[in-house]
Amino acid sequence: MRRAAYQTDIGRVRMINEDRAVVQENLSGLTLAIVADGMGGHQAGDMASSMAVELIEQGLQSLHPEVPWEERQTLLRETIETANEKIFEFAAQRDNYHGMGTTVVAVLADDEHAVIGHIGDSRAYLIRGESIEQITEDHSLVNELVRSGQISREEAIHHPRRNVLTRALGTEPTIEVDVQQINWQSGDLLLICSDGLSNLVEPAQMVQQVAGGGELEPKVQRLVHDALEAGGDDNITVVLLANVEGGHLHNDGEAR
Repeated sequence: MRRAAYQTDIGRVRMINEDRAVVQENLSGLTLAIVADGMGGHQAGDMASSMAVELIEQGLQSLHPEVPWEERQTLLRETIETANEKIFEFAAQRDNYHGMGTTVVAVLADDEHAVIGHIGDSRAYLIRGESIEQITEDHSLVNELVRSGQISREEAIHHPRRNVLTRALGTEPTIEVDVQQINWQSGDLLLICSDGLSNLVEPAQMVQQVAGGGELEPKVQRLVHDALEAGGDDNITVVLLANVEGGHLHNDGEAR
């Protein structure tokens, strides 16, 4: 059985919250969770992230519970690609939205597997006991520099161009979506977040705040609080999915 909680916060600096999140409790027996972090001036990022979560959620409503996992991966990829086309087309026809885009992380989970599709630098982590593993790869300039050995991971944290993306949803007519399937088990947590959390809160601190039993809502609130305490220089969005034995699914958070 799966439970979920989420929260989004404007942070301490930004005037607009361009993050969006949605959790659908029961999508043909699956849990759907999406986080999008928009970019672009004059509320364009707000529009991009809103369109992304709405289009992806709508595009997955036809999912049948008996569909094999390979087809779920294909459907998720195609749904994100279609959302990209529609956002790009919308922006191309409107001068004030030209160049808008968004990151996206979308998760489809049952009790044994999770399919994850993503573009940009919003992240998904798998937390098992005291260990945490980042299971998405940032599509960002600094990550390319780290991978090529030009800068260290420590240097990347404070790099002046750390917000530059190499891939985003809606900025190009076609896009490459990273899609993968992972196994997860009872007791595991999936943490999905925008970079307003991951840029300010270390993975070890994330684990410390969510490890152990108890309700999910306070855990999500602690993560958001930690990001605010660390400066809150960006919008902060956190989704926590728990794989639990028995119980019921419950989600909590601000309206998308």
